[in-house]
Amino acid sequence: MLRRLVPALLLLVLLTRPAAGALPIPPPPDRRINDYAGVLAPADRDRLEQKLIAREATSSNQVVVAIFRSLQGESLEDFSIRLAQAWRIGQKGLDNGVIFLIFLDDRRTRLEVGYGLEDRLTDAIASSILRDVVAPRFREGHIADGIGAGLDAIDRAIAGAYQRPPGPNRGQPTHGFGWREALGLLFVGLLLFVLIQNRVQQASLRRRGWTGSSRGWGGPFIGGGMGGFGGGWYGGGGWGGGGGGGSGGGSGGFGGGGGSFGGGGSSGSW
Repeated sequence: MLRRLVPALLLLVLLTRPAAGALPIPPPPDRRINDYAGVLAPADRDRLEQKLIAREATSSNQVVVAIFRSLQGESLEDFSIRLAQAWRIGQKGLDNGVIFLIFLDDRRTRLEVGYGLEDRLTDAIASSILRDVVAPRFREGHIADGIGAGLDAIDRAIAGAYQRPPGPNRGQPTHGFGWREALGLLFVGLLLFVLIQNRVQQASLRRRGWTGSSRGWGGPFIGGGMGGFGGGWYGGGGWGGGGGGGSGGGSGGFGGGGGSFGGGGSSGSW
C-alpha cells in the first residue's frame, strides 16, 4: 500500500507545482498603477492612478498598469495570459478590462484587452499605441510620460477617436523598401518569367510546324494562374497582435471583477 502511495504523492506534487522558471503572479491588486519595479516617483504614480480612477467612474472600463523588472526568460505572452486569468480585470458580463504590462530590463510591453473592448481597442490599434505612442517616450527614458500617453491613447481608442500619429512621430522609422515593394518585384519577375516561357514555347512549336494560337497555353495560365496568385497573397490575411485567453474573477480592492480575456491585444518593444 505504502509502496503505491509514495509514487502517487510525488506525481501529484509534480503536477501541481509551478512550471520551472515561471514568474510568480502577484495577488490581484487594489490599485490601478502597480509598480513592482519601483521606477515611478510617488507623484507620478498618484497622478496616473487618479487619471484611471476618474475615467473608470465615467466609463466603467477598468485599465490597470503593471510594471515589472524582468520576465526572467519567460514568454511575454504566456505571462500576460496567466496574469489576466489571475487578476480578471474588468466587469463580469462586460469584459471591459485592459492590462498594460511593462518589463523594463527586457524593454518589452503588452496590452491585454478584454473581450468586450476588442472591437474598439483592436490588435492593430493596440500595436500602434505601443509602437507609435509609448515606445518613443520609453526610449528617451520618460517612463511615466510614456505610460500617461499610452493611457490617453487607450481611452481615445475605446471612444473610437484614436488616430495613428503622423510618420515622423512613429516609434519605428519607415524604410524606402519594404515587404510591399518586395512582393511587387516578385510579382513582376514572375510575370516576366511567364511571358518569356510563353515566347520560348511559341518558338519551339513553330520550329516543329505548329502555327496555332498560343492563347490556349498562355491565356489560362496568366489570366487564371496569376489571378489565383494575386488572390492568395492579397486576400483575407491579417496582421496584428493577438495572444491571450482566459476568463473572469475578482479584481482586487476596486469595483468590478470577473472580466474575461480571449486573444485581444498586442506586444511591443522599445
